Formats: sequence, C-alpha cells, structure tokens
Amino acid sequence: MPNLIRMESAALAAIGLFLLTGASPAFAYMGAGAGLSAIGSALSFIGVLLLMIVGFVWYPVKRLLRRKRVEPVQSETPAE
Repeated sequence: MPNLIRMESAALAAIGLFLLTGASPAFAYMGAGAGLSAIGSALSFIGVLLLMIVGFVWYPVKRLLRRKRVEPVQSETPAE
C-alpha cells in the first residue's frame, strides 16, 4: 500500500507541475491587416514551392526536346 500512495502523490505532483508550467491561452485579436499578410505570405510560399518543382522538372525536359530537334537526321544513302 505505501508504494501506491507514493505513486499517486508523484502523479499528482507531475500533473500539478504540468499545469503550472503550461502555456495559458492568449486572448488576443489579430487584425485584418496582419491576417491578410499571413495568408499572403503562406500563399506566396506555396507558389514558390510549386514554381520550383515545375522549374526543376521543366528545364531537363526542355533541354531534351531542344537536343532532339537540333540533331541532324542521318539519311541512309548508299555510298558512291
């Protein structure tokens, strides 16, 4: 029985410590300007990531297409 009492008191102490050190909610107002700025920044970041992926894929494809277009077609003509 003494071990159970010790465990209960340790659990209560841990819960109390957690409640005392935990963050309390902040009742703050974020205005329209700050909200729009945050949304704009997030959308810009997503756009940059998408353009980076498209550029990373498109550039090698463009080089491959250009190389195929520029290569001369060798016709098989009989040697004289």
